[in-house]
Amino acid sequence: MRQRLLARASLRHLGSHPWLTALSLLGIALGVAVVVSIDLANASAMRAFERSTDTVAGRATHQLVGGPAGLPESVYRDVRLLPGAPVSAPVVEGHVRATSGDRRTLTILGVDPFAEAPFRSFVPRGGGPVDLGAFLTWPGTALLTRRTAQALGVSTGDTLDVVMEGVTRRLRVTATLEPEDEGSARAMESLVLTDISTAQEVLGQVGRLSRIDLLLPAGDAGEAQLARLRPLLPEGAEVVRPRARGNAVEQMTRAFRTNLTALSLLALVVGTFLIYNTMTFSVVQRREQLGRLRAVGITRRELFALVLVEATALGLVGTVAGLLMGIIMGRGLVELVTRTLNDLYLVVSVRGLSLESFTLAKGVLLGLGATLAAALLPAWEAARSAPAVTLRRSTLEDVARRRAPRLALLGLLVLALGVGLLALPTPELLPAYGGLFSVLLGAALLVPWLTTLLAGAAAGPLGRPFGLLGRMAARGVTSSLSRTAVALAALMVAVATTVGVGLMVASFRGTVAEWLEASLQADIFVSPPALVTRRGGATFAPGLAEHLRETPGVARSTTIRTVQVRVDGMPTDLRSVDFGTVTVRPYRFKQGDPERVWKELEAPDTLLASEPFAFHRRLGVGDSVELSTDKGPRRFRIVGVYFDYGSDAGTLLMPRATYLHHFDDPRVSGVALYAAPGQDVDALVARVRERAGSVQALDIRSNRALRETSLEVFDRTFTITHVLRLLAVGVAFVGVLSALMALQLERARELAVLRATGLTPRQLWGLVSLQTGLLGLLAGLFSLPLGVALAYVLVHVINQRSFGWTLQLLVVPGVLVQALVLALLAAALAGLYPSWKMSRANPANALREE
Repeated sequence: MRQRLLARASLRHLGSHPWLTALSLLGIALGVAVVVSIDLANASAMRAFERSTDTVAGRATHQLVGGPAGLPESVYRDVRLLPGAPVSAPVVEGHVRATSGDRRTLTILGVDPFAEAPFRSFVPRGGGPVDLGAFLTWPGTALLTRRTAQALGVSTGDTLDVVMEGVTRRLRVTATLEPEDEGSARAMESLVLTDISTAQEVLGQVGRLSRIDLLLPAGDAGEAQLARLRPLLPEGAEVVRPRARGNAVEQMTRAFRTNLTALSLLALVVGTFLIYNTMTFSVVQRREQLGRLRAVGITRRELFALVLVEATALGLVGTVAGLLMGIIMGRGLVELVTRTLNDLYLVVSVRGLSLESFTLAKGVLLGLGATLAAALLPAWEAARSAPAVTLRRSTLEDVARRRAPRLALLGLLVLALGVGLLALPTPELLPAYGGLFSVLLGAALLVPWLTTLLAGAAAGPLGRPFGLLGRMAARGVTSSLSRTAVALAALMVAVATTVGVGLMVASFRGTVAEWLEASLQADIFVSPPALVTRRGGATFAPGLAEHLRETPGVARSTTIRTVQVRVDGMPTDLRSVDFGTVTVRPYRFKQGDPERVWKELEAPDTLLASEPFAFHRRLGVGDSVELSTDKGPRRFRIVGVYFDYGSDAGTLLMPRATYLHHFDDPRVSGVALYAAPGQDVDALVARVRERAGSVQALDIRSNRALRETSLEVFDRTFTITHVLRLLAVGVAFVGVLSALMALQLERARELAVLRATGLTPRQLWGLVSLQTGLLGLLAGLFSLPLGVALAYVLVHVINQRSFGWTLQLLVVPGVLVQALVLALLAAALAGLYPSWKMSRANPANALREE
């Protein structure tokens, strides 16, 4: 009977305030949705890469790989002729872009069908719909899955044009494949299957293999085969595990994905304030009802359980809604995550959202956990009070005002803890994020005390222009401190997040712009289009780079070659530069004297390391690294550490002469041209474009155009950061609206008395608007120093530990002004409905006893 009575009382209360209940559910749902959507987008991108990697690797236990140019074909012949040779299959693999349909990035996989049976079951071996004779003998033949063919707008017998490093190649679709199940279909969705020779021609690797797949028995037998195989391998070849590639990519992108997850958790933190506000308001508004229940025998334990059950119900409904919203939002965010990964790290094609059960379960735990954690204090407050105290309206506000100084002291201790965590001499991110959230929590605990001081001080200034209404608005903030402090804290954290992230992005952009200004010295930059924007590893057609360097009007030129090499087992970008007759070297050093560095770099066993490379590997000038070269593993001494903001994984740089000494790779990835004195740059660009002809599509850009393009890529990579920032502000806005609605509804009888004593609807509107405006101003003022502090942490601690970059913190006045306007606007919009509702309310109805 008691339980039924309590349940009926809860349902009646929630049903009598549908807007507040809906806002609470929306706040919980948004907080969960942001976290789930980011996790799903991250997981989908990585799962797509893993599926693609596992598909092309098949059942291989090991892979025989070479340097940047791959392996000579003769290595496969030698492996097959070995006594007791392991099961093996040659592979040529690379990426191209389709010119039809959705113009997606495709993976070309060149195979030998007669060697494929132990490795990849989807490769045809004769019979069925695939004419194996045509597949092997007709030039340019290719196989696609039916789903891929439909997306590209081709069918059996059609031609498919693809672009590889600016050169268009034509393939002919001889058949379509039907994967065995949905998992295989998704894994093969962007796969183009060809024979070895076709793949070599399309990818420009004639006479070379990307790798040789091996199938070795487990245990001692496999180790024995490897021991017999290794001495016979040519220089530069080594045996690796297939999973090493996936592990390297996971490690390379970990910082990017971790930072997205941390930003998404900020939305949940703001949502937690909202839940706390909702449950506290529920207790405060029903103080008379709860007091009567205590007076008629309901125990403290039952009241405690009542509030927690209500919170669980709200949390469950809000979490389920958040999961659905997260899935919908994830479909949009996965495109942003994929685009950023393709701009910065690797070629990955994500064609759908992978619903990970672990991510959904984590969303449920976070939603319910945050809800229950936020409801514990209100439930405890409801249960601990004596019936007579619970019946008094002013009890909670008296407690809130007495508690404010103690909370401020606790806040200072939490802030000190946060600063201590941030100052720990460790490269790990977890203490840094712990310190960041401690700073947020400590600042939130200071809000009640600061609100009491500043709102009390504002009574006089507001009273001069607005009279009695101004003083009443200021005093109303402190008289309802338990409500206003929570609303202020939620808005402060959200706006401070906006300030912190905004200043971090502005600082990053300013540093990159300054770096580009110093690094891009040439007048014209020419390169083939690359699939990974940042890496730029595409190469010129043979002889074309030298032909462009001889363009009339060019005074000097430099070339660069960018490849991926294995450094201590990890793929790393290596750049080789031919400075020619250019004497000015556009590099700034963090470690090393420039004059000494360039002189020492003439030795054939030296190189330069970028700041992120040195930071992540804890290396410096004088240390050495081992590179897998075409002549075998070689150790190189680091003679300088230079600033570089193009790669957070780190890069290495060596002169072209050193590169050609260790690598059999004469190709060029980029050419920088310096115009002769008096030569018009635009005219020279047109001349270079004409000289390049139609042999290969090239990106030919002036110095200014390249800087603008680089900053466009930068802005594109931070799009998802801005989206997360806006979502956090959206959650805070819902929280402020809920808190202000609760505040004004709780004051219904007080405002009715004012109406009954002569306050007009317009004056009432002005009173409520003044109060919400004061709340917005206070939140904005609180958020500015906190936002600058967050920016400092993001720039000098989290960014440094995540990516290894040294950035200059720029406090942009525009960002601070925008934050203040945002806080005022959010509070003003949140106060519109309560103002309208209270000004239209009937005083007689509001004064009636329940």
